Amino acid sequence: MGCSPPVQPETGNRKVFCVKFQREMVGLDEVPFENHPLGQRIYENVSKEAWKMWLEQMKMIMNEYRLNLGTQEAQEFLLKQMEEYFFGEGAALPPGYVPPRAKG
Repeated sequence: MGCSPPVQPETGNRKVFCVKFQREMVGLDEVPFENHPLGQRIYENVSKEAWKMWLEQMKMIMNEYRLNLGTQEAQEFLLKQMEEYFFGEGAALPPGYVPPRAKG
């Protein structure tokens, strides 16, 4: 008899108006970067789907710039990139955007 994972309480019911998709969507379960104003702003305005897209973008940025997140400069650079990604000029996706299919 196989072991099944414990049942998690229902999460993901919180809705936000996503700045990236320009519609109401499921929001994040917790504030990223607690005690940082950008984290609270993301929690209130970014959907889980848009956050997943940012994580992919962040990996690309970290690799492209060879960031060492152990340094204050790299952390500040990444936060600036994140703010631009979600709240900067042209941050919303173009109308009719279809996300690429997940590699599976």
